[in-house]
Amino acid sequence: TLYPDIAAARRAVMARQADGILWLRSNFSRQLLSGQTASAGALVNGVDANNARILEGYLQGVWQTWLQLRAQAAGTALIIPVIPQDRIWFNPALRSRDYLVPGLIAVIMTLIGALLTALVVAREWERGTMEALMASPVTMGEILLGKLIPYFLMGMGGMALSVAMAVWLFAVPLEGSLWALTLASALFLLVALGMGLLISTLAKNQFVAAQVAIIVTFLPAFILSGFIFDIQSMPQAIQVITHIVAARYFVFILQTIFLAGDVWPVILGNAGALLIMAVLFLGITWRKSRKRLD
Repeated sequence: TLYPDIAAARRAVMARQADGILWLRSNFSRQLLSGQTASAGALVNGVDANNARILEGYLQGVWQTWLQLRAQAAGTALIIPVIPQDRIWFNPALRSRDYLVPGLIAVIMTLIGALLTALVVAREWERGTMEALMASPVTMGEILLGKLIPYFLMGMGGMALSVAMAVWLFAVPLEGSLWALTLASALFLLVALGMGLLISTLAKNQFVAAQVAIIVTFLPAFILSGFIFDIQSMPQAIQVITHIVAARYFVFILQTIFLAGDVWPVILGNAGALLIMAVLFLGITWRKSRKRLD
């Protein structure tokens, strides 16, 4: 993609619309034709260290190939008339843990939010106490809220502990604000809780609920969220499927807040997707519970 100026290209990298920038100075051709040393710049988004290394290798390969072709066309030995100046944003050392650890927080919160919550209503059915709850004057909304609140607090506590360990134990930089991280985590936790409660409502057996929760929530969060495998490297059909995986949006937010800071185009876009999914799953859970009560 061609950008009109370096500022527009930088904004694209900040918004994660581009993985890197290659720019030439306005007098680049003139310096080459006059035999002077020209300079070119390359900027790589280092949030994903693996992608950054690959892109850096591509840039170096293109540069070497261009130099060889130029030398062959001129009938001279290989010369280096261009001095590349490359910079890596957000993760200059290209440390893998700096983008793996934030993604791991999403997996941990998925386990707390979805897997544990998937057992709560199923446990009531197995023990035969759900009928007693339904016969009480407590509404189904209040029952679900009572199931949600403890696990929401547990999930937020797990998030706080995970962030503290990421910063102090693994030395992962936290460039963004804590309140943005907390808000995004709360939205994702509501999605996970909604999915867990929906599974628990539909399955009256704890074993079945646990197996379904692992398949529907944990495995996609581990494989299809971008935590381990780069989404852009997946087949096109799989890339489409990743859009229904809530952890995909949360991993993007986590990596952005930790390594790049409060980049609002990225945070708000992905937070909006999480909000829609939270409302959807919690709404379906409430309606399904009402039908069972009736």
